[in-house]
Amino acid sequence: MLKGVRCETAKCAMEKQWRNKPPGMHAWRRRAAGNYGVRLREKQKVKRYYGVLEKQFTIYFSMAEKGKTNTGEMLLSLLERRLDNVAWKLGFAASHKASRQLVTHGHVYVNGRRVNRPSYLVRAGDKISVKPSERSRQLVTRTLGDGVPSMQAWLQLDAGNLEGTVVALPTREDVQIPVEDQLIIEFCSR
Repeated sequence: MLKGVRCETAKCAMEKQWRNKPPGMHAWRRRAAGNYGVRLREKQKVKRYYGVLEKQFTIYFSMAEKGKTNTGEMLLSLLERRLDNVAWKLGFAASHKASRQLVTHGHVYVNGRRVNRPSYLVRAGDKISVKPSERSRQLVTRTLGDGVPSMQAWLQLDAGNLEGTVVALPTREDVQIPVEDQLIIEFCSR
């Protein structure tokens, strides 16, 4: 639909066979990623999904190492428990970045107290609610108006009161991104 008239002929630049190669003069020299590259890519995938920087990720990894359970599962559980992630999973915001901004601007309360740190780790039994002001409630109601999101087993949502509860801590099965946590542990442990 957005292609020009030339794409109806054999001269279409978008559909030529040689266009399927990566950009650059020496694209044919590209090699498959080695062990280091594969492990780095997995770590970067998780960092970008949760929106954490390298220093924050290192802190989470050291916390996961100190735990008594599997380090990979603990790391992903810690990242899932971040307040900005929980607000997004409850449907208070449309995206991770929007939920981070929602928390930073003080629209989210945990157990009746305002928390403006997106990295705040929620615990089992915590109640996450929206600031009682009309403006904050309209902001979240607009997002929830698109439909109530499908809840995970470790979260409960009361859409009428704009309040969510952390029923239990998240497990490895609750992490929805396709990631190999063992590769991340191997990369960070070296």
